[in-house]
Amino acid sequence: MAKAAKETFFLVSSEGTGFFYTNRKNKKKGKGENKLKVRKYDPVARKHVLFEDKKLSKLKKKYVAAAEAKSE
Repeated sequence: MAKAAKETFFLVSSEGTGFFYTNRKNKKKGKGENKLKVRKYDPVARKHVLFEDKKLSKLKKKYVAAAEAKSE
């Protein structure tokens, strides 16, 4: 049997701290599903905040660019 195609995405803090959780979901079962929004603990902000899902590739580019800008 073949493995189910799974998509990896980030749950990004709405506080803008840069903290994120990673999660995976089945692509085939989630057709037309809304974006996931979960209230979880952000250790940088030290409180519970809303986390929203973002795709891995778009977010990775954003944080790599931000990290390069900070190092300069």
